[in-house]
Amino acid sequence: METVLAFIIIFGALVFFHEFGHFLFAKRAGILVREFAIGMGPKILGITKGETIYTLRLLPIGGYVRMAGEDMDAIHLQAGHRIGVLLNKDGQATKIIMNQKAMYPDILLMEVEEADLEKELYIKGYDEEDKFVRIEVARDAVVEENGRETILAPYDRQFDSKSLGHRFMTILAGPLFNFILAFFIFTAIGLMQGIPTNEPVITEVTEDSPAAEAGLQNGDLVKEIDGKSIASWNELVESVQDNAGNPLPFEVERGGETLDFTITPEVSEESPEKVGVIGVLYRSPLEKDFLGSFAYGAEQTVFWFKEIFRLLGMLVTGQFTIDALSGPVGIYKTTEEVAKYGIFTLMSWAGMLSINLGIMNLLPLPALDGGRLMFFIIEGIRGKPVDRQKEGMVHFVGIMLLMLLMIVVTWNDIQKFFF
Repeated sequence: METVLAFIIIFGALVFFHEFGHFLFAKRAGILVREFAIGMGPKILGITKGETIYTLRLLPIGGYVRMAGEDMDAIHLQAGHRIGVLLNKDGQATKIIMNQKAMYPDILLMEVEEADLEKELYIKGYDEEDKFVRIEVARDAVVEENGRETILAPYDRQFDSKSLGHRFMTILAGPLFNFILAFFIFTAIGLMQGIPTNEPVITEVTEDSPAAEAGLQNGDLVKEIDGKSIASWNELVESVQDNAGNPLPFEVERGGETLDFTITPEVSEESPEKVGVIGVLYRSPLEKDFLGSFAYGAEQTVFWFKEIFRLLGMLVTGQFTIDALSGPVGIYKTTEEVAKYGIFTLMSWAGMLSINLGIMNLLPLPALDGGRLMFFIIEGIRGKPVDRQKEGMVHFVGIMLLMLLMIVVTWNDIQKFFF
């Protein structure tokens, strides 16, 4: 139950912030947002507030913000349609009833001759007395069909009507908010737990390791490696990792004395790359520092951003196979393991996942945010948008391929963890 709760909270937070980025910038651009959804598939819960319905859906594989003009939500009245119209005191149509007109005894019944529900907002036609009428349509009018109401979206409230900059930022905001969320998570860890001092102090030496054979001991403070001053544990790790198999002179401080050692890092068996290790562990003491916590949040965000890009590059170059990828099942099982180590480890895992989600969505692949941004860049270069039908076909193919990849990854996770 704890794992389920942790997974739901982490998944919900990551998806919420991602979609909230899209939602916020869409609203700022004046775009009508029809739905804000967490999850995919069948709707579990829906609450309408203003012009947007907020939904919780069954499948925990993402979410979406449905904006006017992005899908086939345009409303067209063809010549010959018989409709009912509710008018306000100014004679404007506030509701257009497509069928079930008997439910509204006070409506104006008419046969449509011509209508524009996007730009000029009018309906022309003939009433029951065969009299020609022209009715202005209110900008916030509602169209009802089979009991389902749809808010009218004038063209200036549709996604495609906005400037390239507004459209670009509306799509970019999703991944951007994932990075912001990660920053706040890591900052919160620093504020609540404290931040590591990051001093290059050896806290544990592994038996039969290069460090043990050379004579390093717990509590040794590393001052120099290969003649270069070492000010942090990260610098120590970097020097060791980059010199697998190469003898390195170490200068350490022990009990006020300066000692010299030569250590040859061995190649790590746990990394697919040639990475040097000397067999020492580090448990940094923690200190409370309000301003330092924000710096720690930024450092951790940048670190994981670079690390995920490095791992992604290894996948692209074939150093990792598709088996290294994880879907919802893999993330759930990892969350189960991470949760055993406490709330702060779980928070770090959530921060890393948020960065991962942001980066994955920025990849220039069809159907992802990055794919849409790529089309906007092409539009900026060409000076005109790519044909919507062609772009839609590219995204459709991309969605099918992503769904296929999701199925393969999920099946691999199931085999890995349950068989």
